[in-house]
Amino acid sequence: MNVSAKQVAVLGSTGSIGLSALGVIEASGGRLHAIALSAHSQFEVLVQQAQQYRPKWVVASDECAASKFDWSALPNDTRLLMGGAALADVVSAEEIDVVLAGIVGSAGLDSTWQALEHKKTVALANKEALVAAGPLVTRLAKERGALLLPVDSEHSAIFQALQAGKTAEVERLVLTASGGPFRCLSQAELESVTVAEALEHPVWNMGPKISIDSATMMNKALEIIEARWLFGIEADRISVTLHPQSVVHSLVEFVDGSIVAQMGPPDMRLPIQYALYYPHRFAGPAERLDWSQAWNLEFEPPDPDQFPALELGYHCARAGGTSGAVLNAANEAAVGAFLAGELHFTEIVPACRSVLQAHTFEAEPTLSQVVDIDRWAREEISHWVCT
Repeated sequence: MNVSAKQVAVLGSTGSIGLSALGVIEASGGRLHAIALSAHSQFEVLVQQAQQYRPKWVVASDECAASKFDWSALPNDTRLLMGGAALADVVSAEEIDVVLAGIVGSAGLDSTWQALEHKKTVALANKEALVAAGPLVTRLAKERGALLLPVDSEHSAIFQALQAGKTAEVERLVLTASGGPFRCLSQAELESVTVAEALEHPVWNMGPKISIDSATMMNKALEIIEARWLFGIEADRISVTLHPQSVVHSLVEFVDGSIVAQMGPPDMRLPIQYALYYPHRFAGPAERLDWSQAWNLEFEPPDPDQFPALELGYHCARAGGTSGAVLNAANEAAVGAFLAGELHFTEIVPACRSVLQAHTFEAEPTLSQVVDIDRWAREEISHWVCT
């Protein structure tokens, strides 16, 4: 290992983001080293990763399941930690330079918070941290002098495009969306969508929760909220355009009419690598666009009736406060219910809207209040499902 390598903690190393991050680290030629890995329950994969990457720590966040697992194949020089609290302990370690926050859902909020508290550079794939607690998270990063770098392909694209001008010169941020697998289906056809069909994204290879979010366009609703807090741009200056090829990852329109777009193949290793190496660029394993071939790039406005989740995203981005935490938690619970066969696909967004409308809004919540409202929203979805 190169002694000058950046030491990277990969949280959620067995998920799709984590696997892509490890691919970037493996191809780094010693510039990057995985010093810590974590998984919630895929412990066999975690052990295999430990054998390959030789981290100093592995964290098994499901303590109950981890206590019953045979860890004898773990390398002798790798320390095993169990439980969710161990994630916060690891990210505070002095040796760690970058924390890749790849844990899906609000479960990743605490470790992201602790990493920023300890002035780490956070490569943020866990959009839910900003959706649920955007003002708190960005304020903490500023106060502690921590660097918050987006890993979502759309927000990474905006971050890169913003290098072309000043924030005061920005007219509009434009998030691109593939439209998911059901972009051309009618409302009647959506009524009969199955779990297997919703998991089949036409372009991206993602985990189940994110795949369902893409199918409902809730992922774009959450990304509107994330962009609102990450870039300090009002909701009414954030647009969404459907771009089924997923080659233009997002755009920034400046006040003079110039538009700067970031393009690349639909490969998550590209934005991950940008965040891990920032502020430098190096050759990496991501695919390249073939410029010897003809390209047709399509853009069209999304139909708000077909994708009602978008309006929920705009509402939460405008309102702030506890609204983002409620929407995020309700959606996580609703998606879980759909995957379990307890909710129809077309009921996911209405269920989220119902919980959002029912909650008692708090304009400036504390982190503790965000955690409490998250729990409340999940319970409300369970009641909604039962009815």
